[in-house]
Amino acid sequence: MKEGYTMQKKRRLLTINPGSTSTRLAVFEEDREIIKEELLLDADVIAKCNLMIEQFDMRMDSVRQFIQKEKLDLAQFDMIVARGGSIHGVKSGAYVIDERVVSMLRYFPRSQHVSSLAAIIAYQLAKEYGIPAIFYDAPSADEADEIMHYTGLPESKRFVTSHCLNSKMVARETAQRIGKPYEECNFIVAHLGGGITMAFHSGGRMVDTLLDDAGPMSPQRAGRIPVTDVINLCYSGQYTKEEMANKMRGKGGLVAYFGENDIREIEKMIDGGNEKAKEIFWYMGYQIAKGIGELSVVESGKLDCIILTGGMAYSKRLTGWIEDRVKFLAPVVIIPGEKEMSALALGGLRVLDGKEEAKRYTWLPEDCVSYEDFIDKYKK
Repeated sequence: MKEGYTMQKKRRLLTINPGSTSTRLAVFEEDREIIKEELLLDADVIAKCNLMIEQFDMRMDSVRQFIQKEKLDLAQFDMIVARGGSIHGVKSGAYVIDERVVSMLRYFPRSQHVSSLAAIIAYQLAKEYGIPAIFYDAPSADEADEIMHYTGLPESKRFVTSHCLNSKMVARETAQRIGKPYEECNFIVAHLGGGITMAFHSGGRMVDTLLDDAGPMSPQRAGRIPVTDVINLCYSGQYTKEEMANKMRGKGGLVAYFGENDIREIEKMIDGGNEKAKEIFWYMGYQIAKGIGELSVVESGKLDCIILTGGMAYSKRLTGWIEDRVKFLAPVVIIPGEKEMSALALGGLRVLDGKEEAKRYTWLPEDCVSYEDFIDKYKK
C-alpha cells in the first residue's frame, strides 16, 4: 500500500421491514446487501394481537436474536433505515426517527399497519447503540397538491398515496435507464401485488394515485365497485363492519372468486381449461389498463413511460394483456418483484451523502396545540 493512502471504510446500514407474519432484515455495505434474513413469527400469536403495538416485544426480541446470531456490533454501523409506517402528515423521503415519531406511531397511528413497528424498533436500537435512525418513503406518504384530495362529499377526503417505497425505487431506476433525472420524468407506476396501487410521478413527486380501494380488483382486494352495492351489502344485515372490511380488503378479488390469492395457481387453472379463471384474470388485467388510462390525463398525456412492478409483474400473460392496451400511451417497462430493502439502503445513503436531508416530523392532530398537549390527550 502506498504511503499516505488510507482505505476508505465501507459504510454499513441495517434495514428493517416488518410484514404481516415476519420481519425482514438486511445489512448493507454501501449499496451491496451482505446479509439478509426473514424472521418468521408465530401466526397464531400474531392473530391474537388486536393492535400492532402488541407485537412489539416479540418482534424486538427476534431482531435482537438476529443481531446476536450474526455478531453485529451496531455501534459501528452508520445508520438504521426503517420502512416507516402508517403515520399522519408525512411526505416521501427521509425522516429522523425521534421520540415524537415513536409516540405518534404508538398512540395515534393512521392505521394498525405493522410497518409502523419498524420505526419503533429502529428507535430503540438507535438509542442503545448511539447511531442515527431514519424512516424512508413511508407507506402513508402523501405529497399531492391539496386539490387532489377532494371528493364528491365534503365529509370525505382522498388519501393520495401508493406503494411509495418500491414505486419510487423503480421510478428512479427507470429514469437512470432512459438518461433523465427522476425529477424531470413523467411516469405511471403500477404496483401489482396482493393489493394494486398506481401513481403518476412528475417533478419527483407522486402527484396523483389510485389506491387499492379505488382502482382495479387484485388477488385480495375488491377494488373499485359500485358504491350503491356497498351500501346495500353494509345494510343487508348479513355482515358486521369488520366482515365488510375484510370482504373489501383481504377476501375480495381473486380470493372471492377462487379462494386463491396466488396468481400462479390461477394461471394453472387457465392452462387447464378453466374459462371462468381466464375471464376473471383477464378482467383484472383490463381494469389495470383502465387505471393506467385514467392516470394518463394527469399531465395531459405527457408521459415518458409506464412501469409495471410488484409480484404479479412476473406473469407474462398478465403484463402482455396490459401492455397491449396501454402501449399507445407510452413505452411499457416491466420490473417484476419489489426492491424495498435496497430502496431503504439507497435512501439512507442519499442522506449520509448529503444529497437528501432527513426531515423532522412536526404534524399534530387538530385538537392539539403542542406535542406535550398530544401526549396528555392520547397517551394511554
